[in-house]
Order: sequence, then C-alpha cells, then structure tokens
Amino acid sequence: MEVAKLTDVTRVYKIGEVETRALNGVSITIGDGEFTSLVGPSGSGKTTLLQLIGCLDQPTSGKVIIDGKETTNLNRNQRANLRKGTIGFVFQFFALIPTLTAYENVEMPLLLNGKNSTERKQRVLELLKAVDMSERAHHRPDQLSGGQQQRVAVARALATNPKLILADEPTANLDTENGEQVMEIMKRLNKETGTTFVFATHDPRVIKYATRVVTLRDGVIEKDNHTPAK
Repeated sequence: MEVAKLTDVTRVYKIGEVETRALNGVSITIGDGEFTSLVGPSGSGKTTLLQLIGCLDQPTSGKVIIDGKETTNLNRNQRANLRKGTIGFVFQFFALIPTLTAYENVEMPLLLNGKNSTERKQRVLELLKAVDMSERAHHRPDQLSGGQQQRVAVARALATNPKLILADEPTANLDTENGEQVMEIMKRLNKETGTTFVFATHDPRVIKYATRVVTLRDGVIEKDNHTPAK
C-alpha cells in the first residue's frame, strides 16, 4: 500500500519577474512503513518535496495523492483537515508551545481532534513512555534539553496515530549523542507501529538509519536507493 504518490510534480516560485523552479517533474511513491530520507544539497528541492507531501504547499503542476486522496484541488481548510488525521510533523527547531508542559504539548493534537479526557490521558502517557520522557512529563520546554524537546516533538507527532510522519532536519540542532537517541527512538517506533517516516536531511546520522535514500539535485530525483532494514 502507498501512503503518498506524486506524479510529474513541478513547483515554481515567482518573485517579481524571477522564476525559481524548485521541483521539475518529480514522480515518487512512498509506501506504508517506509523509513525514507530525502537528501541533497541546499536548493535541491528536498524541503519543497516534503512540504508538498505534507499538504503545506501545492504543486504548480502535477498530481499529489496522500492516503488515497488527491490534494491538488483541495482548499486550505480541506488540506488542514487531511493533515490533522493523517500526517504528523517533526521540525528542526522542535516547535513546542513554550508555556505548556511536555504532557500538554503531546495532548494538544488530541484536544484539537476532540478526544475525551480518558482517551487523551491514556495516549499521552503511552507516548511519553515510548520516547523515554515519562519522568519529565510536567516540565516545560525551557526545562528540557534539546534532545528531550525533540523526543516530546516526536511523541506529539504520533499522538493522533497518523499514517505518515514528516521530519525536516530533525537532528540539526542536536549534538551527536542526542541525535542518535532521537533516531533510535524514531526507528523503533517505525518498526513497532508501522508508521511511515520521511525525512529531509543533510545529516549522515539520519541517512544511515534510512531504508530508502532519495537523492535530489536541481529539482529532480538523481538517485533512489533501497537498503536492507537495520
């Protein structure tokens, strides 16, 4: 089964009379349970591709299908509704709400999805345990290390049981040890839950965990390598 399929996608940005072609006829299918890295130099198109998969942007031309739904003609609210139940995000700068505890940050997507208090508590405690953050549940982000914040961000991304997790440079602001810990946790959760993970990254620490490495250059896919599961 496929969770994302892009066909002959282009994305052109226009500033005044200047056009920048970020993607140029990209076709790719992401299957259920993949652990995939999108790699390439700055300006290669990997972040743009991640944004299209995440329904944060729309292609200039081509077709994007997420979880069986074509997103190309959806309006902003429709895309938001699709993201809410299908896609979780992990960002480079953690993007936790600073006034909320780790528990409350993980709980937020469940509140937005209308889950009752019993369901929310069970799910939040389960996820904080899964990312080894149970003992820090009632600490705010400024009381956590970078690695701990990113683990909370991973738990939050998984809160609604999405089919797809998208991560943009998830280890860029972490030291080697914390980066390795975050990747080990995400890889374990990928195996245990079957959730698909797709990363845009420059980081060799992330790439070595991937079972598929898609290399972009100048807006096209240059290589697409599958490696044995680790």
